[in-house]
Amino acid sequence: MNLTTRLGDLELPNPVMTASGCGGTGRELAQFFDVAKLGAFVTTSVMLQPRAGRPTPRVAETPSGMLTALGLPGPGVETFLDHDLPWLVEQGARTIVSVGGNSVAEYASVARRLHDAPGVSAVEVNVACSNTEDRGLMFASRPAAAAEVVRAVRAHTPPGVPVLAKLSPDVTDIVTVALACVDAGADGLSLINTLVGLVIDPQTMRPAVTGVSGGLSGPAIRPIAVRCVYQVHAALPRTPIVGVGGVATGLDALEFILAGASAVAVGTTLFHDPSAAPRILRELEDALAERRIDRVADAVGLAHKAMAGGRAGRIPRQIRPEPRTAPRSIPGPGADTAEDNPKEPTP
Repeated sequence: MNLTTRLGDLELPNPVMTASGCGGTGRELAQFFDVAKLGAFVTTSVMLQPRAGRPTPRVAETPSGMLTALGLPGPGVETFLDHDLPWLVEQGARTIVSVGGNSVAEYASVARRLHDAPGVSAVEVNVACSNTEDRGLMFASRPAAAAEVVRAVRAHTPPGVPVLAKLSPDVTDIVTVALACVDAGADGLSLINTLVGLVIDPQTMRPAVTGVSGGLSGPAIRPIAVRCVYQVHAALPRTPIVGVGGVATGLDALEFILAGASAVAVGTTLFHDPSAAPRILRELEDALAERRIDRVADAVGLAHKAMAGGRAGRIPRQIRPEPRTAPRSIPGPGADTAEDNPKEPTP
C-alpha cells in the first residue's frame, strides 16, 4: 500500500495530520504515539506576540462536537522558535506551522521570522483571525482580504516551502475565497476551520463561553467540511487540499479523500482519544485495501469521477472556473466588487 501524498512540493509519508490547535506543542501527544509517524504535525497558530487568550470558561460541549472560544493563546513566535520548533525537529516530525495575526503586517512579520528556521515543512495561514484594521472583520470573510494575507506570507516564505490557506466555511461562497487565495500564491488549502456557533447554559441562562460565540468543531460539522472540499476540488482540481472537520475514523478520512482531499487533519477527536491519529491511519489503510485501491493518490477526488453505470458525482455548474486568457491581480479592500470573483489560472 502506497500511502504517500503531496502538498505542493512537500511529500508526506501518509495523509494523516493533526489539526491546528488540537495537538498542543506535540509533547502532549508524544505520550501516546510517535509524532514522527504522522504525515505532519500542525502547530497551534503562532502569533507575533504572546497571548493569554480569553478568560474561562472558553470550552463548551455540544452534541457530536464542542464549542471553543480560546482567543488563540500562545507564547509568541520567539518562544515558539526557541523551544517548540526545536523539539519537533528533534522528534523527526514534519512540521506545518500555522500562523495568525490581527493585521497583514503581523502575518508578514511572523512569516519573516520563520523564513530561515530549520524544520518548517510548510506554513498554514489561519485567515480566520480578526482584522483590527477593518472593523474586526475576519480576513477569511472576503476574497480580497484573504488574498492579501496569503500574498504577504508567501512573499516571506522560501519558494520550496508550501503555503496553505485555511479557510472559514462561514462565507457565502467558499470557492471564490479559495480561488482568490490560490491566485495570491497559496500552494494548497485547508478546509475547513470551525463554524461560528453559540451555546446558552440553561442553568445560568447566559452564553456558555465568555466570548459569547465560539468555533464549532467535531463530527457535527463533517458533512459541511466534506461539501466544501468537494466544491473546491471541483473548481481547483490541481490544488492540494487538507480536509479538516470531524475526522474520527478511517472511513471519515476516506470520505474527505474521495471528495478531493490529498490529506486529512484530526482535531477534536484527539481531546477524548489522544491516540486517534495512528488508529485512523490504520483504519484508512484497511478501507483502501478493502476497496482494492493501492495508492492514496488514486482515491483523491474519486467521488467526482464516473461510477458504475456511468453515474458521476454532481458538480454544481456555478463553481466551474471560467477560462482566463490573462492574469490579473486581486484588488485591495474597497475595490470594485466585480473584481472579487477570481478564477483559476489557465494552465
